[in-house]
Amino acid sequence: MTTFITGGSKCGKSRLAETILSGFPGTKLYIATMQPDGAEAEKIIARHKQQRAGKGFQTVERYTDLAGLAVPEGCGILLECLGNLCANELFGGSGCPEQTIPAGLEHLRSLAEVLVIVSPEISSGGTDYPPETCHYLRSMGHIHQFAAAMADTVIECVYGIPVVHKGVFPC
Repeated sequence: MTTFITGGSKCGKSRLAETILSGFPGTKLYIATMQPDGAEAEKIIARHKQQRAGKGFQTVERYTDLAGLAVPEGCGILLECLGNLCANELFGGSGCPEQTIPAGLEHLRSLAEVLVIVSPEISSGGTDYPPETCHYLRSMGHIHQFAAAMADTVIECVYGIPVVHKGVFPC
């Protein structure tokens, strides 16, 4: 079962993803993609660690190359988040996130019993961006389309309210 969750900043995506995996009886992995670069990133990472404390997650920090990640078969995986992963691949990894990320998602889906993918809403802001940002937004758009197509359930988190766009709510 694969669930793709998207939504705006601080709208409850992570909490919803954790809730979906809360009753999973096996190994639960939290794949963290945010690199700890700077005080703001450290603050977000600390908040997420505190939020999932005591919930049985094993944290795996993976900033690029999901396809090369060894995970136990039949586990539950929470991948947080595609936005950071795309930036990491685009600006410091393969340079081809539209190829590497879908391959990585397929790899995780093939091994996980439950896969929950979290990603930020994109392209709802301004219209005049530098070329690098436009490239990132195009890449994210393609990756979101791939993730939504492969997922059994697609949820948009709006002000903490899950809105199901595809499939049925998994809890």
